[in-house]
Amino acid sequence: MTAPPAPDRDTESGPFWQGLAQHRLLLQECPACRRRRFPRMPTCPYCGTDGGEEVEPPGTGTVYSWVRVERALTPAAADQVPYCVATVDLDGGGRIHGRLEPPAAARIGMAVTPVYVDHDDWTELRFAGPEGGG
Repeated sequence: MTAPPAPDRDTESGPFWQGLAQHRLLLQECPACRRRRFPRMPTCPYCGTDGGEEVEPPGTGTVYSWVRVERALTPAAADQVPYCVATVDLDGGGRIHGRLEPPAAARIGMAVTPVYVDHDDWTELRFAGPEGGG
């Protein structure tokens, strides 16, 4: 199977990708309103406070929404379909996206756990439903 393309990394996203390489999920938490956010940003989008503190949630959560991809957008991705991308409300706060395994298991409100998939030069965060995956 062809690996998904590597993400673009920048100053803001660097700590997130470094954490995934260590099989750790790192998010920002606002020092004022305590809301967690992804992606990382220089200021809180909720209250406008500068900065953010790094937190490491367990990565468990529930599916808020999902979309299942049945047709490849490019010939290079033909061997990746079908796949499912879920929006996950993390336990303790925050919302993030990732592939859901197995793709057919997707259900709103379904409990999920993190799965770290190592590629040649980056690590991908996926989620597994009760049926497992990854």
